[in-house]
Amino acid sequence: MSVIVPVLNEADHLESAVAAILQQQWQPGLEVVLAVGPSTDGTESVAAEIAAVDPRVIVVDNPSGRTPDALNAAIAVSRHDPVIRVDAHTELPAGYIATAVRTLAETGADNVGGIMQPSGQTSFERAVAIAMTSPVGVGSAVYHTGGQAGESESVYLGAFRRRALTRVGGYDPRFTRAQDWEMNHRIRESGGKVWFTPELVVTYRPRPNLRALGRQYFQYGQWRRLVMQVHEQTRRRSSALRYLAPPLLVLTLAAALLASLIGWLLPTLAFADVVADAIALPVAYIGAVVAASIVIGRRLRPAALVWLPAVIIVMHITWGCGFIRGERLS
Repeated sequence: MSVIVPVLNEADHLESAVAAILQQQWQPGLEVVLAVGPSTDGTESVAAEIAAVDPRVIVVDNPSGRTPDALNAAIAVSRHDPVIRVDAHTELPAGYIATAVRTLAETGADNVGGIMQPSGQTSFERAVAIAMTSPVGVGSAVYHTGGQAGESESVYLGAFRRRALTRVGGYDPRFTRAQDWEMNHRIRESGGKVWFTPELVVTYRPRPNLRALGRQYFQYGQWRRLVMQVHEQTRRRSSALRYLAPPLLVLTLAAALLASLIGWLLPTLAFADVVADAIALPVAYIGAVVAASIVIGRRLRPAALVWLPAVIIVMHITWGCGFIRGERLS
């Protein structure tokens, strides 16, 4: 069993993440490969200390610091099958590896994964956690919202059969973001199966503020559009409402605000009354978000509930703007 971990600036979380891996109920042939990028918080020293204490831990350099390069470097030096991806800021729950291996055997899948379960500590992070697990915030992807076990477009992290990684040539180093979704697409296009199971749940720490959240979702939108552009089949298959809704929302709201501004600045125009009323659309959108927030956030404390509408709006708008902006391959 090889567990691969891309690591960059994770000095505060790396030790606990590795400890959770080594405590799994899987003893024969377990190795952990840490692909460490150039960090500014002493992560390299932490990784070296962990490897010095436990021979099951291997450290490999990742000079670029980019996630796909780290994953490919770790795969290259790993020796076992299957290969399980873990992030350095997550902690695997007990039984995760055993469940992943069992599900691989039962389903014949090339990759098995589960749910990214956000868990916040501050009021803001708790609001993000609710938004990230609701269709109102992130759409209907089962690895966010949960669902029945079965074939899926993608999953969170993943336990891969090595032959599948070899067949598709590993992670595409051009994709700084969305590399998991892109990899799973190529596995499916090559005849493989990607399997989701709600039994695999990994805790994730949300971004700590609106600025960081907006940057995250802007990049998600950019790279999702690029995946759709690179893979023509993906463009036809995945141009579903859940991907096109955010950019269409941004364009519609922008058009409504522009029309309202024209109606206010040029009241003598014949259609001024019509365009001035366009402001009702953004107002209706905000009202709908607030109403949805009250429903999905009914278990939140008031301090977190206050954040929820702003969180959802930032996720929608920045993802849509990122999709419109797009990204170029390096």
